[in-house]
Amino acid sequence: MQVAVDAKTIVLHGGARLAGRVGIDGAKNAALPAMAAALLTEEECLLENVPVLEDVLVMVDLLRGLGADVDFDQTNHRIRICARDVSEFDAPAQLVEKMRASFLVSGPLLSRFGQAGSSAPGGCKLGTRPVDVDLRGFRQMGANIEQDDNGYRMTAHRLYGSELYMDYPSHTGTENLLMAATLARGTTTIVNAASEPEIAFIGSLLEDMGARIKGVGTPHIRVDGVDRLRGYRVAILPDRIEAGTIAIGAAITDGEVILEHVSEKDMLPLTSKLREAGSEVWWSADSMMVRGRGALTATEIQALPFPGFPTDLQAAFTVLMTQAHGSSRVYERVFNDRLRYSEELRRMGADIDVIDRQQAIINGPTRLHGAEVQALDIRSGACLVLAGLVAEGETHISEIQHLRRGYEDIVGKLAALGAQVSYLEAD
Repeated sequence: MQVAVDAKTIVLHGGARLAGRVGIDGAKNAALPAMAAALLTEEECLLENVPVLEDVLVMVDLLRGLGADVDFDQTNHRIRICARDVSEFDAPAQLVEKMRASFLVSGPLLSRFGQAGSSAPGGCKLGTRPVDVDLRGFRQMGANIEQDDNGYRMTAHRLYGSELYMDYPSHTGTENLLMAATLARGTTTIVNAASEPEIAFIGSLLEDMGARIKGVGTPHIRVDGVDRLRGYRVAILPDRIEAGTIAIGAAITDGEVILEHVSEKDMLPLTSKLREAGSEVWWSADSMMVRGRGALTATEIQALPFPGFPTDLQAAFTVLMTQAHGSSRVYERVFNDRLRYSEELRRMGADIDVIDRQQAIINGPTRLHGAEVQALDIRSGACLVLAGLVAEGETHISEIQHLRRGYEDIVGKLAALGAQVSYLEAD
């Protein structure tokens, strides 16, 4: 199915069972830092298996705004970047405000060129998401940072290795400091680092560029700085969040779906909970089959940094809980305002009681019904799509531009699996 880039609404008719095979795209949360890492070298960098998403297009424009030569072959999902002639060091504010990951260019720019500027990054409204972890680390490495109403101005004659302790395992903070440390003089240690698969991927990419790193993918990373880095050629790893979204769709529709190009170890937090709730999951090499077994059982999830349950799948799994027998509970321990979507699910008939903005009780099973609802961010939009799959009648989801930031064509993939879903073209 061709993606309707001008469409403003997704329409679903619930009741169809998902069945078939689907390929999983490359991970946005790996592609964006990989693109930023190209700023660390004057040599050409090539990324393959890149998803065609709004956030990726924003990063393409941002890198071009800095002076990098970027070619995005969307047909073949390939991006070529050469940052040899970077001449601007302030990330364009109109792009920074669109996504938090835009701040990832700060570490590479500061480390290679000694300066970087950025306004406060935007993106999904999930609660407090400061960049203080990044800034504190830059300061400890010798950077001077000035802040005003326009954002941050960062300068350093050269960064120096330091012992960095992160107050919390920030995903983007770890990536930013890791990239900055590669060209710093001396040894940097990052303690309480994030351990997500995407972090391990970026660490491996940086090592391919010539960085000297140990412990990436664990809470304790050591980086011995080098004088220069070379280019890279890499394929983006599979998107565990897209895979998880479709897997949950198979479970709640009592379907049977084979997901291709997925990593078993990266999916373990979700597959464990799917099995606990009563679904069947099998693996064969890099393929995963999810099958519903009728009645679902209430369970509990706690969204935590990896290897905890992914916060980006918390909303989707809440939809599954609405169809499970008993009282389920969700704890959101990563972001402090990520349960706002619950009101949209209530419009569809869900029985959800939010206790303190970060904890909810879901009673089920409930018969969801079609309604006009609104995507509040990327993952809440996906959860409403899943709810529409099992709702009686017709569901209209507006503000779907959020979905285009994280899913290349969720409508087309679900339709190929049997879902009655389509875009409603703009007038």
